[in-house]
Amino acid sequence: MKVSIVVPVYNERAFIEEVLLRVQATPFEKEILVIDDKSTDGTRALLEDLDKAQAAGNREALVQNGKAYLPLENIRFLFQAENGGKGAALRRGFEAATGDIILVQDADLEYDPKDYGTLLEPIFDGRADVVYGSRFLGGPNRVHLFWHYVGNKFLTLLSDIFTNLKLTDMETCYKVFRREVLQNIKLESNRFGFEPEITAKIAKGNWRIYEVSISYAGRSYAEGKKITWRDGFSTLWCILKFNLFG
Repeated sequence: MKVSIVVPVYNERAFIEEVLLRVQATPFEKEILVIDDKSTDGTRALLEDLDKAQAAGNREALVQNGKAYLPLENIRFLFQAENGGKGAALRRGFEAATGDIILVQDADLEYDPKDYGTLLEPIFDGRADVVYGSRFLGGPNRVHLFWHYVGNKFLTLLSDIFTNLKLTDMETCYKVFRREVLQNIKLESNRFGFEPEITAKIAKGNWRIYEVSISYAGRSYAEGKKITWRDGFSTLWCILKFNLFG
């Protein structure tokens, strides 16, 4: 089964090369779809250079300040005309994906591709249609911001109340889908509302959902974390909207 790994990117120049190297190192048949959401920090120029190298027939490119080669033969680079948000970038990637399984990978180093085996196993074994990777099931975690933890737990609890699911981490990046799941769902959210929206629509579809433990190395705002308290309020609204009206 081929895995499509969808990587939405916005202003991750410091991390994107290492992320792609780690994704390429995973031992699965895969395609990697990198969607730049109109980055302004040099990320887009880097990805455009990689795209040009690939178009010129190069099978690999030197990255990480000349320290490693990134295989290019199974990467596709997509470029958003305007900054639309994570949800919009994911929709673009989902539409372009050709794999049997679709996995979401953030472009920072908070989530490590070494967890792919754990995430994919329930689908490979035929037990699951959807897998969530939970940061709160006991995996190794960087000790981080308490109020982010509280906010995540509150939003997950509220989502669970409406969906009647027993998730511990609705807001996790690591979500994996059998292709037919996404083909039967119409997504609308442009920003981080993707997380509660996809959860609500999966619950309504009665798909088989598994949750597995993953590692997590959360960033500080000084290190580039983008989600804010405003996104928390937006997520709260999206939980209500997509469970009650959508």
